[in-house]
Amino acid sequence: MSLSTPDLGRLPEELQGPLRGVAETVAGAGGRAWLVGGTVRDLALGERVHDLDLEVFGLPAGDLQAVLENRWLLDAVGTAFGILKLKGLPIDVGLPRRESKSGQGHRGFVVNSDPHLDLPTAAARRDYTINSLYLDPLTGELADPWGGWDDLEARVLRHTSPAFVEDPLRVLRGAQFAARFCLEPAPETVSLCRTIGMEGLAPERVYDEWRKLLLQGREPSRGLRFLQQTGWLKYFPELEALIGVPQDPVWHPEGDAWQHTLHCMDAFADERSGDEREDLIVGLAVLCHDLGKPLVTRRTQDGRLRSLGHEQEGLVPTRALLERLVVSPRVLGAVEPLVAEHMRPSQLYEAGASDAAIRRLAVRVGRIDRLVRVARADSMGRPPRSDGTYPAGEWLLQQARRLHAESGKPAPLILGRHLIELGAKEGPVLGSVLERLYEEQIQGKFDTEGAGIERARQLLRRADGD
Repeated sequence: MSLSTPDLGRLPEELQGPLRGVAETVAGAGGRAWLVGGTVRDLALGERVHDLDLEVFGLPAGDLQAVLENRWLLDAVGTAFGILKLKGLPIDVGLPRRESKSGQGHRGFVVNSDPHLDLPTAAARRDYTINSLYLDPLTGELADPWGGWDDLEARVLRHTSPAFVEDPLRVLRGAQFAARFCLEPAPETVSLCRTIGMEGLAPERVYDEWRKLLLQGREPSRGLRFLQQTGWLKYFPELEALIGVPQDPVWHPEGDAWQHTLHCMDAFADERSGDEREDLIVGLAVLCHDLGKPLVTRRTQDGRLRSLGHEQEGLVPTRALLERLVVSPRVLGAVEPLVAEHMRPSQLYEAGASDAAIRRLAVRVGRIDRLVRVARADSMGRPPRSDGTYPAGEWLLQQARRLHAESGKPAPLILGRHLIELGAKEGPVLGSVLERLYEEQIQGKFDTEGAGIERARQLLRRADGD
């Protein structure tokens, strides 16, 4: 990621006209509009920009609203916080403001807009210096009152001002920024974060920052290490428990279970698919895959370190962590079997497993392709192999494709309608016969609809005889 002068020509064309229109309208009324925050940061880094944040100096709130309403419809959402949203456009327009702490958490502030604040004072309320850059869209002038440009160039994550401590969410934002932009935190910022507790943060806001770390982090390990450095892993005890858990140095030369997890998360990030739901499920599974190791790691009589059964033992801490993060039940339900089965691709490969074993695995995990992604990240995190291959995964995917079980459970060949056509009545017998048929299909006792119907006849006759 190289740094360059922010170029507004890189903005999506549908935003360039409205941006200039807002800036010219404000200037015509005697004010000055600045692009600010993440918008300027991302332009400097050459990142894609999807929305714009503008801060207007020199116009009182009423005057600003009046001049904007002359040209655009405004969305009422955000006005309580001094933000005017242009309806139908991802553009937020606000005034510089002072904030004073009035309660706990991310929203425990009294906000007072002040269009006549000087720019350094206005920028002081922002969290990190890299988010305290201002760009005039009409002149191209870059304002940098807190040294954010130098920090961005040096890849340093530094808090802007002492007001940083008033919002605990900023620590979690720091974790995802470190992961997304490959930043190293300034020692003074780490020290300040260690004085902040997770007071009053809504679980949904916590989860949102974790989601960005997982889905956007180039190096998730940097964000996780930031949480460790700042002492915030204590709020995620299932992860903190990995620190210091020893591993067999033959299989894990990278160190303890925590270091292994960091390597695995970076391996996962290197191969994200771009499908946010799939990447979220796989990323959470990689994050949690070894949470059972602190519970079962033992040194055997021959002196080797073993973590027998850590896959199943990891289900309880996985559920505890993800429920605290308010992960949806459907996502949690998809993650758990991936944690429980993450060793199976290698085990099946080494055993030259049967088709029936692969079908049964597909029934348990739902998506073998997801499982292979988790297992591959696990393999690449030991540390990454020089050739980047994972033969067990390639073999399992090939077998699963052949069995039509790569991206879902094998579909049942025989359905209730088939049994009804054979004369079965709806009820417990029909349900039990269907279950038996599906199990036999998975075992490979039949693989066509015709063979399944013949087997169904046999089972129904037997049921009638009983």
